[in-house]
Amino acid sequence: MTTSSTSPRLSGILLHPTSLPGAHGAGDLGASAYHFIDWLATARQSLWQVLPLGCIGLGNSPYMSPSAFAGSILLIDLLQLHEASWLEETDLIPEDAFENRRVNYSIMTPFRTSRLRKAAARFFETATQAARADFQTFCTQHASWLDDYTLFRALTQTFGAEVAWQDWPAPLAQRKLKALQDARNVHANEIDFWKFCQWQFFAQWKKLKTYANAKGVDIVGDIPIFVSLQSADVWAHPELFDLNAKGRPTVVAGVPPDVFSKTGQRWGNPLYRWASHAASDYRWWVERMRHSLAMFDKVRIDHFRGFESYWEIPAKDDSAVGGRWMPGPGAAVFDAMRKQLGKVPVIAEDLGLITPEVIALRQQLGLPGMRILQFAFDGDADNLYLPHNFKPGSVVYTGTHDNNTTRGWWNTIDDAERDRVRRYFAISGDWIHWDMIRAASASVAELAILPMQDVLGLDGAHRMNCPGEASGSWEWRFTWQMVEDWHAAHLAELTTLYGRHRSPPPPNTPEDDVK
Repeated sequence: MTTSSTSPRLSGILLHPTSLPGAHGAGDLGASAYHFIDWLATARQSLWQVLPLGCIGLGNSPYMSPSAFAGSILLIDLLQLHEASWLEETDLIPEDAFENRRVNYSIMTPFRTSRLRKAAARFFETATQAARADFQTFCTQHASWLDDYTLFRALTQTFGAEVAWQDWPAPLAQRKLKALQDARNVHANEIDFWKFCQWQFFAQWKKLKTYANAKGVDIVGDIPIFVSLQSADVWAHPELFDLNAKGRPTVVAGVPPDVFSKTGQRWGNPLYRWASHAASDYRWWVERMRHSLAMFDKVRIDHFRGFESYWEIPAKDDSAVGGRWMPGPGAAVFDAMRKQLGKVPVIAEDLGLITPEVIALRQQLGLPGMRILQFAFDGDADNLYLPHNFKPGSVVYTGTHDNNTTRGWWNTIDDAERDRVRRYFAISGDWIHWDMIRAASASVAELAILPMQDVLGLDGAHRMNCPGEASGSWEWRFTWQMVEDWHAAHLAELTTLYGRHRSPPPPNTPEDDVK
């Protein structure tokens, strides 16, 4: 982590930038993000955990991005483009009414994209020599992924998003050199647009992260273990994925039945051809982690158990029930990362069906695992998620983006489980979200990360994701009117009380501000 700490015990908030307030249909990297960092500092929080920041894919999911490297253009702050004179003030006025508590992608996406196209056109018409030089430097530094990604997006724009890359004209689908070069020439303007967007995303993100670090807040990123079939990565590197001669998978990724779904989850991502990765000393994975560590201070790897073994589902199946476990690469991929990058600050998302082999791999690598309080109360005193079973090198959450909010969870569990919670914490449960936050903060876990919904005490209508459901997820937003002064004060009190702050609190904190 980039910001030093006198204590390994830290706490933070889980919130995706799209959930922030903002005038243009979704949160972004603009003023509300900076205000949120200020709020984190006031609440003595040291971490801001986000979901993947890549472009969204099927179902508006950030876990189904068309690139493992590119940033989401929908997170670009339009006001900063206006300040650079690439947008007019009138361009910032929404044409349709945006909801301030949900992201309506059908309205927000075309609005933002049209403004980005105007800004890009203005940039290429009027940019100063210095701005052009900065743009070109960015394109050169990121060429290893940017060139393929921007051509992929240009071709997707040409043939239509509903047309899979496998169905493009064969010379392009098979990446014949002449066809690629001809396409780069024909679609040069469209390619420039996508390059402009990536340049602006990373410039804005770097500025925001620098501000966060200066405030004592580290950013925790998120890497999905798998990538989307309809992505620049699979198109550009088909040899690294388990595909047939036509570029289509015969088996896909998912998970077996678990607490989230009785029939499991069929994600549909292509699986890796791990032998090909090993032959290159896991170069693609090393570069992916190098890129992520340039963006974040710490990285959560989603579905860590897939490195030990993964659930292989026949592509023809509609559900995950007929899958089977297959061996993953084990420690080899992490050994390659460490050889090239040194220490890799990773949180292992070790949820789901976790075997002794998965635990052994995580311990061998020295990575902290995750503990979810909502999973703790099945009546078994040996349950890994009960605080008395935590290990110091772990990360505790009240719930994750896949869980219900704590109040929503409390309202849906049965009486027996609710009684176990009351007896375990010796509480009434009237303020269950703060009871759980207190338990997480008091635990021996190294890091405690709390969904913003739980700080605000919101019910299940405000959950971020419902795993296995095709629509309605990734839309939640809050407003600043929902955040009261005592929220930060009470969180700061708990953080200080349980030794999770980076520096001593300022003197004369008024106790009567804390509810």
